[in-house]
Amino acid sequence: MEDVTLVVLILDSTVRLSAPLVLAALAGLFSERSGIIDIGLEGKMLGAAFAAAAAAAQTGSPWAGLAAGIAVSVALALLHGFACITHRGNQVVSGVALNILATGLTAVLGISWYARGGRTPPLGADARFLPITLPGAEAVRDAPVLGALYSELLSGHSFPVYVACLAVPLAAWTLYRTRFGLRLRAVGENPLSVDTAGISVPGLRYRAVICAGILCGVAGTYLSIAQSAGFVREMTAGKGYIALAALIFGKWRPLPATGACLLFGLLDAVAIRLQGTPLPGIGEVPVQFIQALPYVLTVILLAGFIGRAIPPRAIGIPYVKER
Repeated sequence: MEDVTLVVLILDSTVRLSAPLVLAALAGLFSERSGIIDIGLEGKMLGAAFAAAAAAAQTGSPWAGLAAGIAVSVALALLHGFACITHRGNQVVSGVALNILATGLTAVLGISWYARGGRTPPLGADARFLPITLPGAEAVRDAPVLGALYSELLSGHSFPVYVACLAVPLAAWTLYRTRFGLRLRAVGENPLSVDTAGISVPGLRYRAVICAGILCGVAGTYLSIAQSAGFVREMTAGKGYIALAALIFGKWRPLPATGACLLFGLLDAVAIRLQGTPLPGIGEVPVQFIQALPYVLTVILLAGFIGRAIPPRAIGIPYVKER
């Protein structure tokens, strides 16, 4: 029974740690399927995390924080789109610039507004998204196996985690079962044919980056006012890049990309459990090594098991309308 409880707790941590990665990977999916390279996932998440924490601290409402996080993330996404779609700039350079802008701006504003070394004030329970207990979770908690699965694994997550869970099938349905998804995939493969059909290529790509901004906004909000109780400088800690790696690992498909995010979350959850635990024949492993383990294993998995990942054919190529 103890082994079952341990496994459920690790899976529970996996879901919590994977949620922002899943949202960011889906954000990159929409953007890159339309032909826009989105290295700026990290910057959009960071900007959203700061805006959400600042708004929640000011208003005392997590919903205000969520709205602010999404608004800032969409604004950054539109800035990226303006540079890459309207002015046909280099998409990689624009994404890197977006990350640098968000890193510097959040630190400067945090120090200027709150004088806490770039942190926002700690948030109370009313200003955060707290865990939601599903109906009947307490009643079945003591039931063998299924009770632990329902009360610990399915119940007890915050609102953005459930949004991430719902976003996966919704993104898959949108991409493969709707007219918008068909056009989105087409514009990432052959924008000329889309333009010939009388559909605006820039308009489709702008809608794609807006979708990416919304998802990154939810991811950043989760980091600062659900998983944590405030904003900390550079709190995304490379999650945007990991989400981009998961997207490539999943070959720009929603379900495999989600699986890659869950894999990283599982490695992170196991690493947290291993901290301070002596390993047989080795002893206690340094905390720094344990913290780096998920990143190292992710790189190894991506390098060794991904196979050939073929991106959308028009990705990174600015579209110039023929006259």
